[in-house]
Amino acid sequence: MQTLFDAKRLMTRSISVENLSKRYELGALQQETQLRDQLVRLLRGAFGKRAPKEILWALREVSFTVEQGEVVGIIGRNGAGKSTLLKILSKITYPTSGRVRARGRVAALLEVGAGFHEELTGRENIFLNGSVMGMKRKEVVAKLEAIVEFSGLQRFIDTPIKRYSSGMRSRLGFAVAAHLEPDVLIVDEVLAVGDAAFQKKCMGAMHELRSGGRTVLFVSHNMAAVENLCARGIWLAQGRIQLDGPARRVIEAYMGSFASAESASRELTTAQDRRGSGEIRFTRVELLSLDGELQTVPRAGRSLVIRMHYLASRPIERPVFGVKLHSELGTLVTDSSTWLHGLDIPLVPEGEGHVELEIEALNLIPGRYYLSLLLESRMEKRVFDALDHAVALDIAEAPIYGQSRPIDSRFGLVFFPQRWRLEGIGRRAF
Repeated sequence: MQTLFDAKRLMTRSISVENLSKRYELGALQQETQLRDQLVRLLRGAFGKRAPKEILWALREVSFTVEQGEVVGIIGRNGAGKSTLLKILSKITYPTSGRVRARGRVAALLEVGAGFHEELTGRENIFLNGSVMGMKRKEVVAKLEAIVEFSGLQRFIDTPIKRYSSGMRSRLGFAVAAHLEPDVLIVDEVLAVGDAAFQKKCMGAMHELRSGGRTVLFVSHNMAAVENLCARGIWLAQGRIQLDGPARRVIEAYMGSFASAESASRELTTAQDRRGSGEIRFTRVELLSLDGELQTVPRAGRSLVIRMHYLASRPIERPVFGVKLHSELGTLVTDSSTWLHGLDIPLVPEGEGHVELEIEALNLIPGRYYLSLLLESRMEKRVFDALDHAVALDIAEAPIYGQSRPIDSRFGLVFFPQRWRLEGIGRRAF
């Protein structure tokens, strides 16, 4: 009887992951394209000591199962191993150790335009994706009209994919993945590209897949979307499962980890969850008033100066400083950078310094927000330092509209400087 019960469970299990690990050797895939570089490499190999390879474990002993019809949200900071996990499940890459099983057809939308052939048209790529999933031509033909209509690309469906924008690729990619009747749909940040109407269609399509008994793995930094769509959540941290359980509980624990990581001094020198080459790094963030006084709890509607201290180990040419602000549930509120403002910084000398972002008015509903920091070179296409959710920003209530009535999250995410005019009440219009 026990054997029969176990066999029945296995029949309804869509995904099984057992002790999954993935290791990368940093620098092992670098290629020298010039003869000079190849000669230097050969000489170093013959007469010099080889630098030890740096090992990066993207995943370490990850195990979980997903039942048929479950919609599971996978969350975690950048670099936690989410994308690596999805690529292994999609058989784009293979694990160093461990085992993965997925029942039925698996459709994956991991990157904008992934799986498309650049020279083929949108229509031809739909058939290509169908054949990859093992579908017959007549099956794809039956779904073709629905796919094109969902994508909204009727005018461009016979245009080569290479001429599509990133938004158009995303629309077609999701339409194909959702309509070719996959048993398992794997989606990575599909809501990051596209307008609000398309995002709403995507959410609706995933709800339909869930009600139809399909299995969905959904990765997103938008915690509101994860909570709305998923009954279960898996939180990955440094390549391991930190928590697996009901989505709301996992999200609350994940967001709470940001708060516990922040100190009152907002020092960043010991921050662990950061990316980049490190030649220049953020060391401290200060929240100030226009008069230079520290603002422990900035107030809604008031001005704020974000002072970002840095340390450069060498002169840095044309760096870009960037700041993103997210809500507590991971919604991007705003993105700002020196590049967006058209500010060209020719050179940052070696040593310490700081830059400041002055915000005229914090038009935010009171609550907790998070600042993410970025230091990069667009010229070299290189990230020097990146800290996600580096600083918690608690916005306190203030008499936003000149009255004592409190404004909270029930009234939205932001507010605008505004004024009601009542002079027209009771006047007749001719």
